[in-house]
Amino acid sequence: QLLDRRSMSRRIRKAYLDFFAGKGHSVIAGASLVPDNDPTVLFTTAGMHPLVPYLMGEAHPAGKRLCDAQLCVRTQDIDEVGDNTHLTCFEMMGNWSLGDYFKKGAIEMSFEFLTKVLGIPLEKFAVTCFEGDSDAPRDNESADIWHSLGVPRERIGFLPKAKNWWGPAGKTGPCGPDTEMFYWVGPSELPPAGSNPATDDPNWMEIWNDVFMQYNKKEDGTFEPLAQQNVDTGMGLERVAAVLQKVSNVYETDSLKKILAKVLELRKSTDALKDIEVKAARIMTDHLKAATFMIADGVKPSNVDQGYVLRRLIRRAIRSARQLGLNAEQGLCSFVSSEVIATYASAYPKLRQKEDEIRATLDTEEQQFSKALHEGQKQFDKLTEPLQKGQIIDGQSVFHLYDTYGFPVELTKEMATERELKIDEAGFAAAFEAHQKLSRAGAEKRFAGGLADTSDETTKLHTATHLLNQALRTVLGDHVFQKGSNITAERLRFDFSHPDKMTPEQIKKAEELVNEAIKADAPVSYSVMTVDEAKAQGAIGVFGDKYGEKVKVYTMGTFSKEICGGPHVARTGMLGSFKIQKEESSSSGVRRIKAIVSGGPAKIEVAGEKN
Repeated sequence: QLLDRRSMSRRIRKAYLDFFAGKGHSVIAGASLVPDNDPTVLFTTAGMHPLVPYLMGEAHPAGKRLCDAQLCVRTQDIDEVGDNTHLTCFEMMGNWSLGDYFKKGAIEMSFEFLTKVLGIPLEKFAVTCFEGDSDAPRDNESADIWHSLGVPRERIGFLPKAKNWWGPAGKTGPCGPDTEMFYWVGPSELPPAGSNPATDDPNWMEIWNDVFMQYNKKEDGTFEPLAQQNVDTGMGLERVAAVLQKVSNVYETDSLKKILAKVLELRKSTDALKDIEVKAARIMTDHLKAATFMIADGVKPSNVDQGYVLRRLIRRAIRSARQLGLNAEQGLCSFVSSEVIATYASAYPKLRQKEDEIRATLDTEEQQFSKALHEGQKQFDKLTEPLQKGQIIDGQSVFHLYDTYGFPVELTKEMATERELKIDEAGFAAAFEAHQKLSRAGAEKRFAGGLADTSDETTKLHTATHLLNQALRTVLGDHVFQKGSNITAERLRFDFSHPDKMTPEQIKKAEELVNEAIKADAPVSYSVMTVDEAKAQGAIGVFGDKYGEKVKVYTMGTFSKEICGGPHVARTGMLGSFKIQKEESSSSGVRRIKAIVSGGPAKIEVAGEKN
């Protein structure tokens, strides 16, 4: 039944979770695409992101063995989207060991699931392991385990850190070698003798990765063994579906194929698709799937952060529709999005719940982009009016059309050709590269703390958000709930539901309440309980599909009781003092506070479980 192609992806997802549940893993809910309390990434790019506190040593309420299906968004390979394997939006199946089993257990379970449950033939299977360097030895242990399971030595490749090592996410923290699993996708039925991903990379498709977090990278750049060794794995659902359905690319798998067909419904021509049109249709499929999920998780198009990525994806999809010659009138994006919702709503009910909001957001963005293109057309006309046939539009002007009005260089080139003009493509590339360097520099500065920035300062600020949340509910009312949080070592940013700008008196009162809670030096501890028990005790939490069966509830004296993963300081007095720096609008019905803490001990203690 697993090989029923009409519902392959759904069956793989269920088979994976059932398999690992049978191996003693707790099935946990996937997290939102927008990470909680993590300033280092705009989106959840891997299943391990929501689990960072637990990989760092916090006790997870569901135990030491976990598994889930996590929707992810990655845009670093956006220019590759449209080929056979790359997507910006995909599902990652994952299983974790938090100080429980390690290499042998992880590899044996991976091998059993792939070869026994999914039936992948051993003769089309290969792996890679870490080749070793001055920081850590060659991972012969993993290679020997694979060989003992029946993988021939010639199908085991060794690769350097760039390929077979994970982390740390920041400058310091957990890291270690990984072993990757591959399926043969070469031109021949079976791989030739001696072929493996280390020697014949293009013909092997990665489908799974087991990461062994066995080292801690210290500030001086040296590595030391971790006291708690963890396993973090990730299996790409779409890639495995492609393997089992025996199709040449992920866009022909059951789920994505339905969305692609919806895109092509709008096409007027019955001619065979050209290569550029194939890529355009795939881009629309991927980008509108990603946009649909982002909006369902509360992201709105804007010019910053997650909203900027969403806007870029929507506009890139619309531009791809132009390449396909589609009728790109109002409602094109929501027309395709309806198929995304129909395909994935059974696994992600939030899509159906937010369908009206998704459609309205896409329609509005289409309208705004149409206006931007209209304004850009006027700018283009003004720019080219003095030019004669055969002359060149300078690269900086081409970049201005791209950056300000959303004109891709291909569109400007097309319009220039219509007027028998040329564009300075090299000049555009130089301007674009200069822009990219500035963006990268800003990102490096912003994300310098690393994914797992659980320093004393961020722990203090994380704790302060709990006190602030309760203070706001006391001052403004019980309609206040956390809508987002972003914490760096310097400040906290807290988004909350409230329709109006806070008055100076309200801001002052909220600040006073937090400082009174700090001055009380109340103990901070947590208890593990069911969601129903947490509700009964009055714990704050946006209840729904976010939490698993068991949750951690942090109590701060008699002032605050809230569901959270941690970590937090052991006593409120360790925060020193609290100061609200700014209160502003975040989006419709959502306000934002930026605040700092200062003083307190140089070295904190972390809250533990309540006895």
